[in-house]
Amino acid sequence: MTENKSNTDNCNFYGRGCKNLSLESENNIVCENPGCSKLDSFNWLRDIPDSYHNIDLVEVRFKNTRKGIYKNVNNLKLRKGDIVAVEASPGHDIGVVSLTGVLVMMHLKANKVDIENLEPKKIYRKVKQADIDKWKKAISLEHSTMLRARKIAEDLKLEMKIGDVEYQGDQTKAIFYYIADDRVDFRELIKVLANEFKIRVEMRQIGARQEAGRIGGIGTCGRELCCSVYISNFVSVTTNAARYQGMSLNPQKLAGQCSKLKCCLNYELDAYLDAQEDFPDISIALETENGKAYHQKTDVFNRLMWYSYDKESASEAACLAVDTVKEIIELNKKGEKVKKLESFEYVKISPIIDYDTIADEESLKRIEDQPE
Repeated sequence: MTENKSNTDNCNFYGRGCKNLSLESENNIVCENPGCSKLDSFNWLRDIPDSYHNIDLVEVRFKNTRKGIYKNVNNLKLRKGDIVAVEASPGHDIGVVSLTGVLVMMHLKANKVDIENLEPKKIYRKVKQADIDKWKKAISLEHSTMLRARKIAEDLKLEMKIGDVEYQGDQTKAIFYYIADDRVDFRELIKVLANEFKIRVEMRQIGARQEAGRIGGIGTCGRELCCSVYISNFVSVTTNAARYQGMSLNPQKLAGQCSKLKCCLNYELDAYLDAQEDFPDISIALETENGKAYHQKTDVFNRLMWYSYDKESASEAACLAVDTVKEIIELNKKGEKVKKLESFEYVKISPIIDYDTIADEESLKRIEDQPE
């Protein structure tokens, strides 16, 4: 798994320790690089003033996928991209404002957060250059700390993998993200880490999908991993999603970089399920005068089904419309057998879009056919 570098060449850790910081005024440092934020939120109400909403809740993002809701107790004029110092336990942390105004309330409602009983921590101030310098120094320690922590865990013979380390903005605390198949007793590990790095240690377990989202990378589609761009809530993915869509159950093709089933298998699943609501059961064999015909494959959106007499081979399969298959099944229920499937008229599939490729236009045959 390689670290994703697209659109983030000017930034470290996708929005943490950004090298493209601008000092607009003495107490207003903002990040001007639009590509440095992961799981960014588009403010579609940015042209509407927030003054009449009187909302003091602000969403602040930290390293990679971690975000939090904080209260603007000092009535600071905050906008997206502002870097702020927020309350932590202990000390303070540094983050980037990712959402303000009414969208924060809508975000909380969408995630079914009990706003009445919400007790957010405070936003202290906008950062100064001294805060930025200390923040960058803390970030520069994260990689070496992760490698050393892995060696310590190995020496303690713990069955776990430390995948990432996130230092707090004031360098007094660090979160160690780890993956483990079974329960791990890391009490001794915490003591060693605290003594080694002179910080407060927090261990946080994550799954393989969360690790892929934190590290980033390029998927087989050629684009950034969805989990590192916008997915914040991971939905369970099963092989049934591939079966309903008629995909080959090839583990190498269905698995993502996290070694789990690809999240994108769920994207079009609802459309396939809706289209197959009236499809007949594929386990039902068609009774014909030449014997039983078994289902081989289905073209869902063209409403076509292929049947052959050989249950294990589809070399000589007949293509039938879904309605035709349903009619044959109804006849079989009445005890009637149909003639051989080849007697049914094949359904012709016409292409929806006719196009020419550049490869066809620039064929080498065009050059070969030219007279010398």
